[in-house]
Amino acid sequence: MRKSIATVSVSGSLTEKLQAVARAGFDGVEIFESDLLGCPLPPERIRERAESLGLRVEAYQPFRDFEAVAPDRLADHLRRAEHKFRVMERLGTDLMLVCSNVSPGCADDDALAAEQLRRLAERAADHGIRVAYEALAWGRHVDTYPHGWRIVRMADHPNLGICLDSFHILSRGSDPGGIEAIPGDRIFLLQLADAPLLAMDVLQWSRHYRCFPGQGGFDLTGLLTHVLRTGYAGPLSLEVFNDGYRQADAGRTAVDAMRSLIALEESVARVLGTGSPLPRPAQPEGFAFAELATRDHKRLGGLLGALGFARTGQHETRPIELWEQGRARILLSRVHPESPTDTSLVALGLESADPALSAERAQALLAPVLARHRAPGEARLDAVAAPDGTELFFCDTGRAVWREPFDAVSPPSGHVGRIDHVALGHPWDQFDEAALFYRTVLGLQPHESVEVADPHGLLRSRAMSDAAGAVRLTLDIAPVGARALPGQHIALADDDIVATARRLRALPGDVLLPVPGNYYDDLRARFDLGEERHRELRELGLMYDRDEYGEFLHLCTVTVGRVFFEIVQRVGGYRGCGTDNAPVRLAAQHASPPSPASAADRD
Repeated sequence: MRKSIATVSVSGSLTEKLQAVARAGFDGVEIFESDLLGCPLPPERIRERAESLGLRVEAYQPFRDFEAVAPDRLADHLRRAEHKFRVMERLGTDLMLVCSNVSPGCADDDALAAEQLRRLAERAADHGIRVAYEALAWGRHVDTYPHGWRIVRMADHPNLGICLDSFHILSRGSDPGGIEAIPGDRIFLLQLADAPLLAMDVLQWSRHYRCFPGQGGFDLTGLLTHVLRTGYAGPLSLEVFNDGYRQADAGRTAVDAMRSLIALEESVARVLGTGSPLPRPAQPEGFAFAELATRDHKRLGGLLGALGFARTGQHETRPIELWEQGRARILLSRVHPESPTDTSLVALGLESADPALSAERAQALLAPVLARHRAPGEARLDAVAAPDGTELFFCDTGRAVWREPFDAVSPPSGHVGRIDHVALGHPWDQFDEAALFYRTVLGLQPHESVEVADPHGLLRSRAMSDAAGAVRLTLDIAPVGARALPGQHIALADDDIVATARRLRALPGDVLLPVPGNYYDDLRARFDLGEERHRELRELGLMYDRDEYGEFLHLCTVTVGRVFFEIVQRVGGYRGCGTDNAPVRLAAQHASPPSPASAADRD
């Protein structure tokens, strides 16, 4: 189906919006009136610009407060409409969106509303224009789609149809199943938007918190399935009001929008049994490696050595070291000269049963494919870029071909067996984009978004994982106005964290992050673990959590650059990541600033 987006959904001038939308692969746009009014180009030039970019102007909107007005005011409203029709002819679009009246003076009279909308449709027909009537969730008298459709039927004019907007339908709790009673050719426009489930005024909810399909809590798959069963053949058009999107880069917002529609089509095809054009999901089966770029190999290597890792290999052609313990593998590479930090996590290797299929799906969902120089005889590794720039490599689960250039020795055994999870830090405006990316591209399921108290604001966090828990990611978003991105960390699964903590506590120097004593006083109130265990946790600096499935013990190292390591042990089937302890960890990290790179090891 054709894919469209309202210009209000992205940032920039109208011409910048058109270019970003076209580059993302959209077929059309709804031009929002305020975007046109603020543009120095006349409508004819906008039409030419859109056509040159391969974009169809699907609609012009909105036309407000028209129907159910006093009869002596109708002539003025029709005069206003005639002006809009002439603008639309110059724009080259044949569809006007009319919102249900919200003014206090409109009448609660369906017959009057239908008569006046019929008069509007008659005028529109003279210009070859159709009118799509939309029931706003906050309309004065018409606020549900069944009511809006009833008025359209009463008006009974071929140039008058209905506009269905997922936000207005689902925010009101209306049953979308009734859509199937509407003939598909009378649905003139379908607008799609998701939203988080919030308890607030519906107008404010709509104006500030809409998001793209798959980023909120609405069942858009179900709604779109009902619409398609009517025979609707118009565009899938996104209309998203979101403060963040209107400040973010238009290009990446448009790509995020297109990705959401591609994924929505896939989920609907699965319900309808029509088959999806996308390659099937190939969920990652574990972490093959994590790569850290650093200026301070000595400091970071010393920290890894303290954690029980050994340097097991050096890349044959690149300045990359391989450090291992059990199946936990860390690559250390030289930081890019322009990097603002001494140390950061730059790449993840994800084990896949079918790396080529994983890469093909990622590319189909608009993930940027990374060009990679290969030395003669070096195995191919497909890689794409995640929203924060992290490189994702798809590695064959059964064959560790990525290790071949290292000529590595066998890794040492120890209490650390694998990478448990990885936390990635993002700017505040990439939260929804990142969650959608990892859900659609990697097939990870999002957990509940939480807000964590940070000394300088609220940090938002969302865990994502596969059903088996083999791959867990935590997406952390900095507070608005934060001075720096959130830290990144690699959590290492340990089978005897008490022994590891005792060994690390005995080492000279600062290896572990200190935990305030007040935390342990409060821990006694939260959990009755017995006097001996409480004393042991305090002495070793171990943090503790528990859910209905099991227990979780963890400790953190000092931070180097943006990165720290977390040692974790899951007892039983614990499913979380110790989020309740995050405020204590964040406060301790602010009190213990990152370790600087040693001057001797700087480039």
